[in-house]
Amino acid sequence: MPPSAAAVTGDLLRILRDQLGDRVTAAQAVRDHHSRGESYHTPAAPDIVAYPRTTSEISAIVRSAAERDVPIVPFGAGTSLEGQVLALRGGLCVDLTQMNQVLRVSVDDLDATVQAGVTHRQLNRHLANTGLTFFVDPGADATLGGMAATGASGTTAVRYGTMRENVRGLTVVLADGRVITTGGRARKSSAGYDLTRLFVGSEGTLGIISEIIVRLHPLPEAVAAAVCTFPTIDSAVKTVIATIQLGVPVARIELLDEVQMDAINRFSTLEYPVRPTLFFEFHGHTEREVGDQAETAQALAAENAGAGFEWVTRLEDRARLWRARHDSYYASLALRPGAKAWTTDACVPISRLADCIVQSKRDLDESPLSGTLVGHVGDGNFHMLYLVDPDNPAEMAEARRLNERLVHRAIEMGGTCSGEHGVGIGKMGYLAREHGEGLDAMRAIKQALDPRGLMNPGKIL
Repeated sequence: MPPSAAAVTGDLLRILRDQLGDRVTAAQAVRDHHSRGESYHTPAAPDIVAYPRTTSEISAIVRSAAERDVPIVPFGAGTSLEGQVLALRGGLCVDLTQMNQVLRVSVDDLDATVQAGVTHRQLNRHLANTGLTFFVDPGADATLGGMAATGASGTTAVRYGTMRENVRGLTVVLADGRVITTGGRARKSSAGYDLTRLFVGSEGTLGIISEIIVRLHPLPEAVAAAVCTFPTIDSAVKTVIATIQLGVPVARIELLDEVQMDAINRFSTLEYPVRPTLFFEFHGHTEREVGDQAETAQALAAENAGAGFEWVTRLEDRARLWRARHDSYYASLALRPGAKAWTTDACVPISRLADCIVQSKRDLDESPLSGTLVGHVGDGNFHMLYLVDPDNPAEMAEARRLNERLVHRAIEMGGTCSGEHGVGIGKMGYLAREHGEGLDAMRAIKQALDPRGLMNPGKIL
């Protein structure tokens, strides 16, 4: 007779305590903390939580779990939005937050090697006085391992790229405990399959990322930020399209709709016009260079009825201007105290961005739900946030309907169901429509690397 699940869990807990001491636990409070991310999805707790500090410890942990057929779920800062960290089948949660060492920085080569639990803010603090920075910023202080696993991006992706463009190599622990390295520090390579980009965006379903080689960028010598309001979403997006098509090297272009601006005014005691609004940031070598960029953007905005274009260069003024964008998530939640955020995203070719946003906004306006829109619109990516009561089936069904219409619309326009949040469990149902027969190739890769389905089961596929 095979051992019970409780017996297997107890046996694994004893083994892991021999390996990690008090860095493994089955305490209910810790399990509850690891049962959820930052989303509306129903929590699902692991049976055990382990805190490794090295790649070799992860390897030993995974090997012990695999020998007992125990599911394994990687966990970083818990900021995922599509249920990537939920332990749907219980098992072992591998919390990487104690793997928080910056292992190497090369100023000459513009790269660094970090452990997976280092957050992007921690890395940038470490880079102080080097003249370098890491630009990928998803908003939350996420771990770089989690950002790589979900293919994260953020406000600066329009100029500096996403994690796919900023990860040069990885160290990964596979489902059987083997350790592999992918990529490297060379600027380019044509040697073999691109395993780095296979694991970037794999959401822990193929292995656990333990170390990352990231690309760094010089800090800009001059920065300007600007804000401008528009009579309609369409006129704001047309300004974005014109800015990109003209080749203005803008570092950020963020769109906030009128509902989001009203929420920010209330939350942060600001007085912005309650209209669709664009926030810009320009980087360059001189103030003249960024001034030229800002003046070009101002002229393009004026052609689309933009008003109140204000641009600033001093750090404190830029921080004040960007405060509105940084407060957007919690400002939205404050519109309906006690509600949860059903946050979704899509990405389309920039030529279809206006149509996609306007139609998605119309759906929300005609819905009984309330919500907001923000977007990293410079690269065609935007987010809808629906405010819901998770215990109200009708509201959850309506949010699901709005989300489905948004996703199908984006795919029909040549876009994707997710530009940066990932798939997790929330977007699984749309992959077949987006990828067609390519989904079978993904399943074959999963079967080859994780034949028993132990790595973050129930996600993506």
